Amino acid sequence: MSEKKKIVFLTGAGVSAESGIKTFRDANGLWEGHDIYEVASPQGFESNPELVLDFYNQRRRQLREVQPNEGHKIIAKLEESYEVIVITQNVDDLHERAGSSNVLHLHGELRKVRSTEEESIVLERFDDVNLGDFCPMGSQLRPHIVWFGEEVPLMDEAMDITQEADVFVVVGTSLEVYPAASLLHFVPKESPVFIIDPNRHSDLNQGRINVISKGGSEGMKDLTEILTSSSL
Repeated sequence: MSEKKKIVFLTGAGVSAESGIKTFRDANGLWEGHDIYEVASPQGFESNPELVLDFYNQRRRQLREVQPNEGHKIIAKLEESYEVIVITQNVDDLHERAGSSNVLHLHGELRKVRSTEEESIVLERFDDVNLGDFCPMGSQLRPHIVWFGEEVPLMDEAMDITQEADVFVVVGTSLEVYPAASLLHFVPKESPVFIIDPNRHSDLNQGRINVISKGGSEGMKDLTEILTSSSL
């Protein structure tokens, strides 16, 4: 039996938006009504840790009330025919809840927390986190989120995965957030790239770049048809 081809997805906020999770940054530059640097930077946490903890508590509560959408489910179902790896900029767990078994969270995970002193101490957390909640070593817990100004620790692993892609798919992200957007440069030259984005025009197709000008779920349906009808 031939080895399954490897499809690598790079997913962003647009995938989860269909489930009711607001995109990271609205047109006015705010995230859920907050200046993003107030709630997504080490300086913001140092200045007002209670505000930051409460902000992520609310995001965690919201996550309990939403479900994976068709786009998440289609990505998971592709595992029946392909080796699928999802590299996501999203901090929710909707890919996993849809059934995806191999997900790399570049920007952290909402349902995990870590020590403010030792980054390697990471714990599952489904309820609220408050000032005075400590890790086993005695330091304050913080969201396990990569904030502005912090390094993306899984970036090297993401680059390695991308370099082995037989097919690379971008969905739900505008490719404006770095370093994640730079992954496109690590796709093997012989591997096709599909960009699913309603704001891009299909006449931008060039070489191996294929644009599907639709939203996440509808675009994923088109992608599945293309994969099925080709030798990919």
